Formats: sequence, structure tokens, C-alpha cells
Amino acid sequence: MRHVLTTPRLVLRPVTRDDEDALTVHWRASDVRRFLFDGEVLPAEEIAEAIEDSVRSLAGPPGGAGDVAALWVVTEAGAGTLVGTAGLRPLDDAGTELFYSLAPEVWGKGYATEAAGAVLEFALGPLGLPEVLAEIDEGNTASAAVAGRLGMTPFDVVPGLLGPMVRYRRAAGA
Repeated sequence: MRHVLTTPRLVLRPVTRDDEDALTVHWRASDVRRFLFDGEVLPAEEIAEAIEDSVRSLAGPPGGAGDVAALWVVTEAGAGTLVGTAGLRPLDDAGTELFYSLAPEVWGKGYATEAAGAVLEFALGPLGLPEVLAEIDEGNTASAAVAGRLGMTPFDVVPGLLGPMVRYRRAAGA
């Protein structure tokens, strides 16, 4: 399968239509959607659209800095069960945003940094993006720490549904 990303402990494989049920359960969990979707429950149509957008985006050749919408299912190496997601999506008119989600039972293991780091390196390397952004709620100190460990630096504060959002970035070659 093209675009499979691996870390020492994780396998990130591109999402497929077969993942829709597991993705729906994961993304609708209250602890997962708290910061990822500002607490909103995504309708089934939006989840299906995210999958289709990713399938379409990753079907083309690597390279190109257009609107990237790519989603990976995160599993522990040697296991096939979804423990999270990581991906790229357009962030307003600002650029491409890195995002991730993890099941609460794997929080605190460093998986967020591993998974997000794999996607970030893919985006700035083979995909050829000039920079990648992250938009993090001010109260989400765990994600802010992940951004820092990935070498992303804050550059702006914008309003968000849950309060101020800090925008981070990392440029290719940084």
C-alpha cells in the first residue's frame, strides 16, 4: 500500500472506505472530539467525505502544495486495531494543517509525537509542502507540547469556538 508511514512503535496506513465504522466510533468519542472538533459530533456524511478526500489526495503522485487532505489510521505495530488518526487538511486560507487524535487508553505513551511526526516529515519531505501548520486550543497543553517537540513554533493567535487558538508552523528544512 502506498504512503504507509512507520515509526518504531506505530504503523500509519492511509484510511480506506473499510475504516468508516471504526473511524466513526473513534471520532465520536467525547474525549477525542473535545479539541479535534470543538466537541461537535461529526455527521456520518462528513466522516465519509474526509475518507473520500484522503483517498483522492493520496492517489496522486507525491509532490505539489495544493489543498492536501490526507488521513492515516494509526495502529500499534503488530496490531491492526485503530488507536488513533493523523492527517493533513486545509486550514482556512492559511495553508495545510497537521492534526491527530488518539484513543484515551493510549494517551501518555508518546504516540501523538510519533504519529504526528511521521505525517509532518512526509508532508515536508516526499509531499513537498513548504510548511505545515497546527492550530491548537490555548487550553490544550498536551498538543502544544507535541508541537514543540516536533520543532513547530507559535506565530499567531486566532479566535476559536472554545477560545483563543495558537497557530504553530514548521517550514521545510527547519
